[in-house]
Amino acid sequence: MTFPRAGAPTYTGADPGLFGPSSVTWQVHGDPMMWIAGVRALYLQALHPVAVRGVLINSTFMEDAWGRLMRTANFVGTTTYGTTEAAERAGARVRKIHRLLGVDDPELLLWVHCAEIDSYLSVARRSGLPLSDAQADAYVDEHRESARLVGLDPADVPSGTAGLAAYFAAVRPVLAGGEDARTVDAFLRRPPVHPALVPARELVWRRVASVAYASLPPFAHALYGRPGPGVRAADRQLRATGNFLRAIPSQLRWQLPPGHILKAVARLGPGSRPAPYKLKAQAAILDGPGRAQRN
Repeated sequence: MTFPRAGAPTYTGADPGLFGPSSVTWQVHGDPMMWIAGVRALYLQALHPVAVRGVLINSTFMEDAWGRLMRTANFVGTTTYGTTEAAERAGARVRKIHRLLGVDDPELLLWVHCAEIDSYLSVARRSGLPLSDAQADAYVDEHRESARLVGLDPADVPSGTAGLAAYFAAVRPVLAGGEDARTVDAFLRRPPVHPALVPARELVWRRVASVAYASLPPFAHALYGRPGPGVRAADRQLRATGNFLRAIPSQLRWQLPPGHILKAVARLGPGSRPAPYKLKAQAAILDGPGRAQRN
């Protein structure tokens, strides 16, 4: 598919979905660093003993980790760039699966949600995506909608970065790097693959997992019992990885299935195309005229 000129106006009146092109989420989720962030979220989620036990018992994660990542990516892509109807259907499927597996406890769902949102936001900002503080708060607030889709009451979900930090401070005593967490750690570092894919795993996947692990907060490294490189070194790794991945033309990156962004642009028009430069204009709106002038 050939992309129209970036920034051209959008003329269609089609359904923009749950977030729409003017949201922070629309821009952030088009960034290739979301793949690193997704692996970071798995590392972080595994530190909740009850949550990780449920994953290991009730899912096919250990047999089909790639499938799990792709299903999560498809859910995020559908809820971000799909129609409202498609997003609601995706949410209904997830809620049904949670009920069948008996993992629909609100506390566990909140942990999974917060670990994901923190990972997406942290990796995006630290790797160089230009997000202001106001945009970061808006991103967290927007995802009370995605929390609703998986069965949470939005009123019980953090609405900004301060609330997200307070949540992690409150849940921190519950977290532990037990046997299940170490199992996930070992698996993510060296997942079983077909012998023909071993070189690719060593060349690509282990680097992805290494950067994702490095980006975890220091308390997570301490719980895993495996040191990280330090915050500044991790930030350098994230920025270098972000620069590399963003150098790959979006026209190529977005061709990967299932093509949520391409479908959204086709539905809504050329002006809906996600692009990092749009974040700066958006920041001026969110931060207000006075703050924009001061900056």
